[in-house]
Amino acid sequence: MRERPVEDRRGVLRTPPPEAFRLRRWDPSPALAPFADFHWVVEWDLRGRPAHTQVTLAHPAAHVVVEAGETRFYGPARRRFERVLRDRDRAVATRLTPAGARALLGRPVASMADRFVDARPLGLDLAVAVADLPLDEAVACLDAALVAVLPAAPDPAGELAAAALTRLEADRSLRRVGDLAAALGVSSRSLQRLFADYVGVPPAEVARRLRLQEAAAAATSQEPVDWARLAAELGYCDQAHLVRDFTNAIGTPPARYASAS
Repeated sequence: MRERPVEDRRGVLRTPPPEAFRLRRWDPSPALAPFADFHWVVEWDLRGRPAHTQVTLAHPAAHVVVEAGETRFYGPARRRFERVLRDRDRAVATRLTPAGARALLGRPVASMADRFVDARPLGLDLAVAVADLPLDEAVACLDAALVAVLPAAPDPAGELAAAALTRLEADRSLRRVGDLAAALGVSSRSLQRLFADYVGVPPAEVARRLRLQEAAAAATSQEPVDWARLAAELGYCDQAHLVRDFTNAIGTPPARYASAS
């Protein structure tokens, strides 16, 4: 498997200094590719430093995470995710596609929103296996374990859900459920059911999350931000609505967040 450059860190907010924190990503194997967007590894070394509360405004996807002696299935986060990092450790993980999340969980992904479960009943017990492996081997071990428990090919509904996410990421004009449903050739009700089953988060919330990730990236870009213009570019009716959404999601108004970066 090939390690890929981490060119897009949207949603990973205010990390520790680069010498104490590293995020890496790998492409999945061909057999796993229909079920996984990528593998990711976070390493941190905060020995001699204060603990750090890492905040993530995550992409609405499910993950399998091997960390601290446990293997867990994390459902999609509908709010910001906070994790206190201490000492030295790492997490080895996979971001699942909608097809991968639904197939591995075996029930609607919406049932796991903002929750996690022990992944051993799902056929994944990797904590001991990857504990001391070099990163490349640990990622390969996780990849092989997922291939072993997932079907040979994704079902058509999972592929449609993935296509819907791709549309939302590429086209900011698709802000209404009806617009996205029409672009995909399905009814609004069918689209809502599809997202509940395979994505776990309603399409309107996914669109909002993607917009807020872009706003957070702009806030930390070290460049001056015209918030009214950005609000219009992201499809908000005015700046006040962007400020309200940003503050609710991240806990700080965007201008204050930008000034603290």
